[in-house]
Amino acid sequence: MRYLSKSFIVLAVLIAAASPASTQQTGPSIAVERPYARATPAGAQTGAVDMNVDNKSHAADRLVGASSDVADKLQIHETTVVNGVMQIREVAGGLAIPADGSVKLKPGSYHVMLIGLKKPLKAGETLPLTLMFEKAGNISVTVPVQAMTKSDNGGDMSNMHDNHGGAMGHMEMK
Repeated sequence: MRYLSKSFIVLAVLIAAASPASTQQTGPSIAVERPYARATPAGAQTGAVDMNVDNKSHAADRLVGASSDVADKLQIHETTVVNGVMQIREVAGGLAIPADGSVKLKPGSYHVMLIGLKKPLKAGETLPLTLMFEKAGNISVTVPVQAMTKSDNGGDMSNMHDNHGGAMGHMEMK
C-alpha cells in the first residue's frame, strides 16, 4: 500500500509537469522586453511605442498588428531617410521576427505607431498594448510612458519619430 501511494504521487507530479500550465510557465515563443512610449505634447495626434521583440523559437514569426484603446489606429512603421528626407511608412505585411533572433523597435527604425491619440501620453503613466503575431498569437504588454527628452523637441532626429513635429524639417509620412 505504501509503495502504491508513493507511485501515485510520482505519477501525479509527472502529469502536472506535462500539463499546459507548466508549459505556459516557460513563457511564449515571443518575449517582449523593455517596451516604452515617450510622452507627447498637448494636441499631438501620434505617438510611438518601442521595444525589443525576441523570438525564442526555431521558426520565424511576424508582428502583423497591434491594438490599444489609447489611439484610433495602430500600425507597424519603419523610419528611413531617403535623399535627406525622413520617411515613415507602414511595414506592408508586418515585421519579420527571425527564428532564434530579435528585432529592436527603436527611434529612427521600426516602431508601433499610435495614430489618432485620444489624449496626450503623460510621463509616469502606462498604456495597454496588444501585439498580434502570425504564429505566437496575441501578447498583451503594459507600456510605461517616459518623459520627453530635450532632443525630442528638435535636435537628434533619431529620437523624434514618436512626435512627428517640432524642428524635424522635411518628413514624409505614408
